[in-house]
Amino acid sequence: MDFSQLRIKIFADGADLASITKLAQNPLIKGFTTNPTLMRKAGITDYAGFAQAVLRLITDRPISFEVFSDEFEDMERQALIINSWAENVYVKIPITNTRAESAVPLIHKLSQQGLKLNITAMTTLDQVKAVGEAVRGGAPSFISVFAGRIADTGCDPLPMMIESLNILKGSPGAELLWASPRELLNIVQADAIGCPIITVTHDLLAKLGTLGKDLEAFSLDTVKMFYQDAQAAGFHIG
Repeated sequence: MDFSQLRIKIFADGADLASITKLAQNPLIKGFTTNPTLMRKAGITDYAGFAQAVLRLITDRPISFEVFSDEFEDMERQALIINSWAENVYVKIPITNTRAESAVPLIHKLSQQGLKLNITAMTTLDQVKAVGEAVRGGAPSFISVFAGRIADTGCDPLPMMIESLNILKGSPGAELLWASPRELLNIVQADAIGCPIITVTHDLLAKLGTLGKDLEAFSLDTVKMFYQDAQAAGFHIG
């Protein structure tokens, strides 16, 4: 399998400006996402400054930036500011605040006002149903279901992702986004069920060259790696 066979849109997920600059030149990358955790890990301290730097690079594809307030009134204020930065911006709104209070009323309000949204941190079908209803008839939106985190609990996310696609048929402006993939197989799985979008971290994107690789050749490469590393380390027995 190669990229030409994939229907799914791959969004690069990260906050390293050098990597984003490189990925922006790749036509296979159809969008970009980031979040406060990735930005903190990248050492970013000026949120708006970073966003403006990214938006100078990314002008022709969607890019998501997240609100970070825990109060809905202030979330709304931040969302309106973020939305004003550029036409290709999607505002990320978490499904709840830290007190588990639902953000669905705010999501409905912003979507109906015309803000393009990326609803994030979703892990249940009830959340998908509620958000699907909230954005129906509103601006375009991404519905980010964290399939990787669901899998981390020992649950197979595929049935939930398939059902999420069915739920969102009633909200044509909403696209399901497979979030937090753990391996390249997830791209193939998401594509196979017809999921429109998957976010892929920069580290995982670096492995894309192995997609569809001959398994015998992969075996030989692995043997060569073990041998070369043992030689480089100067290992000996006896």
